[in-house]
This record gives sequence, structure tokens and C-alpha cells, in this order.
Amino acid sequence: MLTLALSKGRIYEEALGLLARIGIAPTVDPDQSRKLALPTNREDLQLLVIRASDVPTYVEYGAADLGIAGKDVLVEYEAEGLYEPLDLGIARCRLMTAGKPGLAPRRGRLRVATKYVKTAHRFFAARGVQADIIKLYGSMELAPLVGLADCIVDLVDTGGTLRANGLEPKELIMEVSSRLIVNKAAMKMKHGAITAFIEEIKRALAKTAG
Repeated sequence: MLTLALSKGRIYEEALGLLARIGIAPTVDPDQSRKLALPTNREDLQLLVIRASDVPTYVEYGAADLGIAGKDVLVEYEAEGLYEPLDLGIARCRLMTAGKPGLAPRRGRLRVATKYVKTAHRFFAARGVQADIIKLYGSMELAPLVGLADCIVDLVDTGGTLRANGLEPKELIMEVSSRLIVNKAAMKMKHGAITAFIEEIKRALAKTAG
């Protein structure tokens, strides 16, 4: 049995499309069920539906053999117990700074609101900018509007949410897509099954690219 961890939302929807191309589908709809461990039409594979930020943890500690996680989550997590064999090219977006249009740079330390604390710290430190990082778990766009922060670091897709809140994207930190990750111990113990699964995904991606 292989266990694949992924998160609800855009990654889940796009991952299901990719899995469908290799004949895999959950037999339980997570929107209609409280189950978080979902069987599939293949007896050798189950899905875990968890928070995006928890996917690397479940895989690193062996609760899941494989996972699908955004590059933003993996960079922030800094996991060492993971392989990252495939860029799946799904759930594409950008990790960026954002703030009010035309706002003059703050003198002194910059205040930055984000859930990507480590990534933001590295980004500003590399530019020689002194920044106080304020950790938030959601509603980032409010922080500059109410004076909590000068800018935010967050994922940007179309930019519509930023514009609706009077903000604009500023600096690109990284391009983001979702990656297949594998537990290192599972790769040894279940090498044949995991390698076969990876090859199936590779072929599906190659057909799409073609």
C-alpha cells in the first residue's frame, strides 16, 4: 500500500486530474465526506487530504510515502528527509512581495506580514534589508491597509485579491509549482512500487507536454 498526501483546494483538484490520466480516482468524495484518508480505485494506493503546510511533515516522518506540495511550502519547510523527483507543473503561481502602489520606502526597519517567515527573512537579508517579519496565517492583504505591516509576502495568481484590497505585486521571490515528494526510507523499502508510480506520472506529464 502506498499513501499519497495532498492538500485540499487547487492542488487537490489539479492533482486529481493528473491522477485520472493514469487511471487513479478516489472512491470517496472529500466534499461529501468527513474522511481524511481516502481509498482509491487501486487497492495499492490511498490518499491523505491534509493542510498544505503539513504535507512535508507527513512525508518526512513516514506517515505518507509520497506527497504533492507547492515549492513555496517545501522551501519554507526546509525538509532534509525528502526526495523531490518531479516538478508536476500544476497549481502554478508566484511568491511575491506586495504593498500599496507608490508607497515610499520606510526609513529604518521594514515590517513584513507573511506566513512564509523563513523565506521572507532570507529574501530580505540577501538584499541587505532589515525586516521585522510578522507571522500571519491568512488575510495577508489586510496588514498594509490597517498599518500592521509595510508590505506582505504571499502567493499571487491573477492578482485580483491584491487589486481588490488596494495593493499591487512588487518583487518576485520565486515561481511556484507543485512537486512530487517522496520519503527517503519509503523509497528504499517500497522502491519498486514508488518507482513504478513515478514512471506512470512521468509518462502522463510527457503526454500532456506533447
